[in-house]
Amino acid sequence: MEANKVKWMIKKDLLYMWRHKVQFVSILFFPIIMVALCGWGMGGSVENTPVVIVKQSSGDVTDLTINAIKSDQTYDVKDIVSDPDEAKEDVDNGKYKAAIILPANYEENTTRNAVLYIDSSQQITTQTLVPMTQQIFASISENIATQQVNANTNPGMIQQAANAINLQVNKIFGDIDYMDYLLPGVLAMTMYMSSMMTMGNTIAGERERGELARLFMTPTSVSTVIAGKIASQIIQQLISAFVLIVSAVLIFNVTINGSYLLLFLVILISLFCFVGFGMMFSATAKTQEDYMHMIMPVAMPMMFVSGVFFPVETMPLFLQKLSYILPLTYSNDAFRTVMLQGGGLGDIGIDLLILLVFGLIFFIIGVSRFDRDI
Repeated sequence: MEANKVKWMIKKDLLYMWRHKVQFVSILFFPIIMVALCGWGMGGSVENTPVVIVKQSSGDVTDLTINAIKSDQTYDVKDIVSDPDEAKEDVDNGKYKAAIILPANYEENTTRNAVLYIDSSQQITTQTLVPMTQQIFASISENIATQQVNANTNPGMIQQAANAINLQVNKIFGDIDYMDYLLPGVLAMTMYMSSMMTMGNTIAGERERGELARLFMTPTSVSTVIAGKIASQIIQQLISAFVLIVSAVLIFNVTINGSYLLLFLVILISLFCFVGFGMMFSATAKTQEDYMHMIMPVAMPMMFVSGVFFPVETMPLFLQKLSYILPLTYSNDAFRTVMLQGGGLGDIGIDLLILLVFGLIFFIIGVSRFDRDI
């Protein structure tokens, strides 16, 4: 082996990377971004979960309960209302993750009851919120027991008081299996990543190989080329999504609670957005390698911030805010609403509208850059 030639090839590749700033920046910052997001997401805990408290009683025990909930970082008490139906409707509509209901008899010594009304479609949040709420009410019961024993000097009061608060857990959508919870996110992620990867070959790759130049030697307009690329990608990803859903239903017995027609609409609009996102980057990249280095620092972190694998509530506040400007967040939410909650068009209308707006913006940017590059 000729050492000098090996050194020369290493030097050449390093110089190539240095001259291609997109690749250089990607190599430097992509690992840092991934480690940070994995740590903040997968290593985080469910915090600041938006909840509403229904207060139908007043007294020391009610105040003690509300203060205990407010002081725990698991909860973010957005409002305290008196109407349980109003609170339940807000949870049903997705405004809050749960409602903690303290009924009118909550101050009575022997019949204290409370209700946790929770959106169980968010499995990881549910797995944290239910035991934490049970723990809080158990702790309050113990405090009441201690106070009663000190006041009455009667040891028999301990057992009576410890069981004084009965917490009833109402899961709106029942117990969600992990595969049922995972499929909507995996479906959105698969379409998103597939669209990103294939768009690199479709435009940047064909530009690098000279195929686009030869194509434009024929009497073919830019709009025709773009329309063909879009249609081709959407058809390919529709087939992939269909195979994924059928496989999950047949192999893992996954249940889809909503309309299949509405699910198809969500898939179609999501693909329109994702293909546009990929085209926006691909129209800028000169080579397929440049495209990959451009897209990976954007595409991979988006999966961790958009709630595909774990809830957004586990991440720092600034990442939670960031998730609202990422299209994958709205696709993921629409899929879960239809597939887990059996929601209708009215429940996902905002999600679909935002995805359409994102898609139009991406296509406008992509087409304008495509014109300049060709």
